[in-house]
Amino acid sequence: MSRLLKLILVFVMIPYLSRGQELLSHAGYQSAMIRNPGMTGIEGDGKVRLSYINYYPGNNLDLHTAVISYDSYFPFLHGGAGFYLSDNYLGGVINDLRGGISYSYLFRAGRNLFFSAGLSASIIHRGYDYSGVILPDQIDPLAGAVFPSGEILPEAGRSVLDIGTGFLVITGRILGGIAVNHLARPDIYKSEFGDGSPGRCLLLHFTGDIGLSEDKNYHLRPVAKLEVQKGYLSAGGGAVFEANHMALNSIVFLDNQHNLDMQTGFSVFFSGMILNYSYYFNIASGDNLLPVSVMHQAGIAISLNNVDKRKTVKTINFPKL
Repeated sequence: MSRLLKLILVFVMIPYLSRGQELLSHAGYQSAMIRNPGMTGIEGDGKVRLSYINYYPGNNLDLHTAVISYDSYFPFLHGGAGFYLSDNYLGGVINDLRGGISYSYLFRAGRNLFFSAGLSASIIHRGYDYSGVILPDQIDPLAGAVFPSGEILPEAGRSVLDIGTGFLVITGRILGGIAVNHLARPDIYKSEFGDGSPGRCLLLHFTGDIGLSEDKNYHLRPVAKLEVQKGYLSAGGGAVFEANHMALNSIVFLDNQHNLDMQTGFSVFFSGMILNYSYYFNIASGDNLLPVSVMHQAGIAISLNNVDKRKTVKTINFPKL
């Protein structure tokens, strides 16, 4: 990437990405445990999930996220437990590493009614690399970038604690959840001009499972979510259609910045393994800043054990998501 593009990245795109939106905001159930700790272990199977996201592909902005996580239901804990690691690589200038653990307590409240309450704690470390950055006061109209910058940029990395909590209600094949993240209000930006915290994030989400055939080989799963964070509001809704060993999804998102986006994708599953791909694109942009291609995501989920073989949890109707 040229120095000019890195300059644009620092002063335009990163503030845009950080204006209240989570980088994993639309990463789907691959990041469910991170977004809502109450989701930890609720599928029963011990699963390893790996996910890679490329933001604004084709625009040379070099924005990437990689995530690995593991969670499972543990009878002796009366709930689920897991851990996750993520790396947000922002244009070679900023790098955010995050590692955390999550626990959920799952209890039965009725014949077909279950609740889950979860808590997560993580450490976020932000590092900087300004070797390829040109700041505005370095630019000479004729000679180019020749002046030493008078800007004082943070050289040392910064680590902060983050805490999140979430709750679920599961009844039959219907699941609804609420989560609040950034309870510790982590100031990862440490700006001298004011509070650099991204603000607490409220997330509401819903999914269901509708059988379309008697042999249960075809399913329609409606999904919806509402997210509010520091003046930013986003809502989305759509459905997943599953047939045999394949699923297709289509979800539309609208936010209060007048952006209309759509996500389409597919999953293939076999022998305890799920391969998925999603493409997230902008249909209409309120400020004409967003490129058409917003995000590519590819992932894999591997089941390490089968919950049906554990008699201690057969009373729990784990939702198939």
